[in-house]
Amino acid sequence: MNNVRNFVIISHIDHGKSTLADRFLELTGTVSKDKMQPQYLDMMELERERGITIKMQPCRMNYRFDGKEYVLNLIDTPGHVDFSYEVSRSLAAVEGAILLVDATKGIQAQTVKNLESARALNLQIIPAVNKIDLAQAKIEETEKEISNLLNIPATDILRISGKEGTNVEKILEKVIKNVPPPDTEGRAEKPLRALIFDSKYDSYKGVVAFIRVIDGKITKGQSIFLMKGKIKGEAKEVGVFKPFFTPVDFLEAGEIGYVATGIKKGGAVRVGDTVTASESEDITPLPGYKEPQPMVFISIYPQDSSKFDLLKDALNQLSLNDASLTFAPETREGLGRGFQCGFLGLLHAEIITERIRREFRLALVLSSPSVLYKVMTHNGKELLVHTPADWPEEPGQIKETLERFAILKVLTPVTFLGSVMEAIGGIEVYDLKTDYVGTEKAELSCRTPLREIITKNFYDKLKSVSKGFASMNYETIEGDESEWQKVELVRLDVLVLGKKEEAFSKIVPARESMKEGRNMVEKLKEALPPQLFSVPLQAVVGGKVVARETIRARRKDVIAPLYGGDYTRKRKLLEKQKKGKKELKEKGKINIPPETYIKIMG
Repeated sequence: MNNVRNFVIISHIDHGKSTLADRFLELTGTVSKDKMQPQYLDMMELERERGITIKMQPCRMNYRFDGKEYVLNLIDTPGHVDFSYEVSRSLAAVEGAILLVDATKGIQAQTVKNLESARALNLQIIPAVNKIDLAQAKIEETEKEISNLLNIPATDILRISGKEGTNVEKILEKVIKNVPPPDTEGRAEKPLRALIFDSKYDSYKGVVAFIRVIDGKITKGQSIFLMKGKIKGEAKEVGVFKPFFTPVDFLEAGEIGYVATGIKKGGAVRVGDTVTASESEDITPLPGYKEPQPMVFISIYPQDSSKFDLLKDALNQLSLNDASLTFAPETREGLGRGFQCGFLGLLHAEIITERIRREFRLALVLSSPSVLYKVMTHNGKELLVHTPADWPEEPGQIKETLERFAILKVLTPVTFLGSVMEAIGGIEVYDLKTDYVGTEKAELSCRTPLREIITKNFYDKLKSVSKGFASMNYETIEGDESEWQKVELVRLDVLVLGKKEEAFSKIVPARESMKEGRNMVEKLKEALPPQLFSVPLQAVVGGKVVARETIRARRKDVIAPLYGGDYTRKRKLLEKQKKGKKELKEKGKINIPPETYIKIMG
């Protein structure tokens, strides 16, 4: 295994990871020039459209250097904060990391976070400044940032252009020279142990597990056992990524590849599980990964209620290669059966729902995003509230309410500091470094409700006020007494014609209930089609109306067919119309079309 190198590319979003990976594929001859296309390792159409990496993608390359053949296992990783769990899993499967920084933007918050994770695993770091071909590149300034961050001389930092291919071969040479080969001494003879770092569902092969072999060897046709899932399978196919599935006879200690398990049971194959050859108590499971905690919860319903089972299948399949997606069934009046889903952020939620629409051809209705809350009752119970449906029916039961706090770090050029501070608004900044890593950048550290980051889409607001130059990273304060703090929360309900519509309910701070209620009824007034009678819309908190709008009745000229004649004929028709409208209103029945839910919650 001395000729094997396992490494990842880590950087912030849009710093050129996928473009650099393209050059690696060309340079090593893994993909011929006639088949090459931009963002080759971004396999999903959605990734190409948005120009971002969503899923990690392994690839095996062969490269000759100094007269010796080397096997280079690359994992291309996402850069957005919502997909940091993807990065953490890939880091655990390698020995080295290329730290890529855009020369036009410099060090970003997510770059620092990923670097800290790589250092914690003692990975060999290879720094590089990318996009040196651009006129606006600040090469020396970016080198200084990296130099101060890593405490290394600037001469150790490579200057490259992924687009032009400048100095790309020097990165591969550094990977070969600096990244250590896998530690396989004495491991080949041990019983099989392989770590599952990702998976994908195949209708013929079952779950295909992406693995890093730690001990022993896995061979096609052999029996396998998943230690956490406690399920047996068979290695129907063993192979490597070139970058598509390429079968081989076996994988041994130190190698990265895949195994088709033949297992088709949903939830049986989990990321972080240990693959062994047999069920044995003498084998110690590998440490695996820390389970990701969902940050935002959104209820998803099929627009056509008969498609519930198809939505269930879609979520099951997507969860196989996205361990951070959680879901549980729920039912709401007016929407029918659906699922309460947990995501790592709004972009994560957006990507998953878009994949369901495209890959499974499902029209969806989505609830408003929410975060996790706690409710303490007078009888001593602690309730975890994911959505308004979990909120206690009787307000008198509630003793106190708590919301989750997070540490938010924002990295911005000093020139945008004022705009960023204004965007942060009432959030208290407890630490401000205006000379971050010795450059013209400032780092703000805040302790803020998770709600402020997630449901108000702080990421987009930050990018807007800084023209894309500021970046952010956040993490919950798990285990700290300040993770949960008291705040007066209420459930805001919307009444349509006096009837509560569960789908429009949301949890809001008491001080914002009137503003949120007004926004809801105004949006609903615009979205709901007029009826033959007037429809009152009310936003209610604990039985108290905090906002109201009325949809005026749709007018129908019932006397238009009359020509002349006595006025009493017209009056009779108008009285009959008035009586009919009153009867309709008293019945209190309005069918809210699915597109109305989409407009309100979209």
